Amino acid sequence: MRIKFSLLFHAFMIVICIIPILILFALSFSKNWAFPAILADHFSPIAWQDLFSGGNDIRHSLLLSLLIALIVACTATTIGFFISKTIAYHNFRRQLLFLAYLPFVLSPVILALCLKFYFIKLSLAGTVSGVMIAQLIVAIPYSIIFFSGFWNQRVKAFADIVNTLGGTNMLALTKVLIPLAKPLLLICFFQCFLISWFEYGLTSVIGYGKIQTLPIKVYQFLIEANIFYAALSCCLLIMPPVLLLWINKSIFLKRLY
Repeated sequence: MRIKFSLLFHAFMIVICIIPILILFALSFSKNWAFPAILADHFSPIAWQDLFSGGNDIRHSLLLSLLIALIVACTATTIGFFISKTIAYHNFRRQLLFLAYLPFVLSPVILALCLKFYFIKLSLAGTVSGVMIAQLIVAIPYSIIFFSGFWNQRVKAFADIVNTLGGTNMLALTKVLIPLAKPLLLICFFQCFLISWFEYGLTSVIGYGKIQTLPIKVYQFLIEANIFYAALSCCLLIMPPVLLLWINKSIFLKRLY
């Protein structure tokens, strides 16, 4: 009885999660879908054809979002890994780690408004580099917090053994620390990628609306009441998380077991 209930519960949860995605894909292939009709009057792949033919700006926004998210994820993961090591073995570890939580005290929009003046003075407002720096202000502290639990006495002892046997710090890093932290590095990269990928508040304020990332495009289409292209943008927006979830489940979880 318990097995049947568990199967029914899991099937119900899967259906609940899949239905919104199916509706989005149906909307992206629809035309003239008006209330109270259950289905659209006409289905057409014109929105997807425009995406691949470059007939609109969605493809540009998709590529721009991918570029920003990849750079932010790589930078935040790398910097956070090394800074977290310094903080972990510092005498004022708790105080320094507390500072990493400060960017999360405020909402992204309020944080962006507080930083907007400095970005204008540095001529970074309304630029791709300015948006990346703004996102790194959130992504790097997250990376530091994420890696804070990795650096312990056991990891330090492994590195000390390499140095005791005559190995350099670079050798300890490449042969011991990075292999030990490889699963965490990949997970942190995925998390920082998603932070940048879905970021709207910082991007809209610091980007001045000039940096048309995919989340910005979704809101723009919603304001214009263009639900079909908004649905297409949402479909593109959820693809990387679904792909990363599948990679995490099919590769990393298998390694654990």
